[in-house]
Amino acid sequence: MIQARHQRRDGSQAERTALRSMLQEFYGRRIRKTADLRSGACCTDETAQRYAEILELLPAEVRERHYGCGCPLPVDDLTGLTVLDLGAGAGVDAFIALKCVGPTGFLHGIDMTPEQLDVARRNARPVAERFGHASTNIAFHEGFIETADAIPDASVDLVISDCVINLSPAKEEVFRTVWRVLKPGGEMYISDIAADRRVPESIRSDPLLVAECLGGAEYEHDWFDTMRDAGFMEPRVVSRSLVQEEALGQPVRFSSLTVRAFKLYDMERRCEDYGQLATYRGSLPQVPARFVLDDHHVFEAQRPAPVCRNTARMLTETRLGAHFEITPPIRHFGLFDCGPTASAAPSSGGSCC
Repeated sequence: MIQARHQRRDGSQAERTALRSMLQEFYGRRIRKTADLRSGACCTDETAQRYAEILELLPAEVRERHYGCGCPLPVDDLTGLTVLDLGAGAGVDAFIALKCVGPTGFLHGIDMTPEQLDVARRNARPVAERFGHASTNIAFHEGFIETADAIPDASVDLVISDCVINLSPAKEEVFRTVWRVLKPGGEMYISDIAADRRVPESIRSDPLLVAECLGGAEYEHDWFDTMRDAGFMEPRVVSRSLVQEEALGQPVRFSSLTVRAFKLYDMERRCEDYGQLATYRGSLPQVPARFVLDDHHVFEAQRPAPVCRNTARMLTETRLGAHFEITPPIRHFGLFDCGPTASAAPSSGGSCC
């Protein structure tokens, strides 16, 4: 049976409750460490490679419960930001982000699994002390990522999430909530699994494949439409890697995508050319030679590069504005040739700390 995009939308309350109960059992009681997972979808080593020194400061019970398909932390200066980690689990990504924001920032983590939250909460103060923070500037909240009830409107600079949104029974609500909690100019930076087609029912209804992040994966173009419907008109792929090429005998390509999008109003629907140039100042100590915005925008320090109007706004109306010089619009020249190139963003590299 052919399934249109809107037919795959939010399930009934009973279906949501059943899915959440299954996931709480899976991640709370069945899976105690990364090695317990059967598939490789949630077993990336990208975070371990990039933040090895920080991970060494985390307790073993935290490190052993790291499930993710990418690294959901932008490689730039996060000092002083308020960050929200959706689906924080035992806290690995949240604690790394805590180190990056420093003592003047704040970290919120949300998760619905009590067993994982217990691990994160009992380690919050010791980890903050190891980082040299005078106070515990981190809070873990029990709740659902679809609503994030503990987080006020327009209070967050950066929302991160690592291979969790695919588990949600209501992805539209998740992205609307991300838009709600972000400040104007704030950023969503997430890693998750997407598919090259609408996933067949046999995969979507398999409990193990759902729990291990394949069954709930969206068709990539539907997924991006969902972000746009929530307000994020220009979501950008930062990096991607192939995870799996089939499941249950079905030829579905599952990929891990890291995506960034900004809360900017009245964005162009297409990449439009206004004759603007962007120059990266090289002022981020983490990446002095070049800055990677996405898989088709890599800015060398001090080298002007043409940009579309939307990219110009991303580089001026966000925290990145301090690190770029942008020429004013001249006039409209039509569409801007904007798309991925062979020099895609690397999957690992510098650190934000």
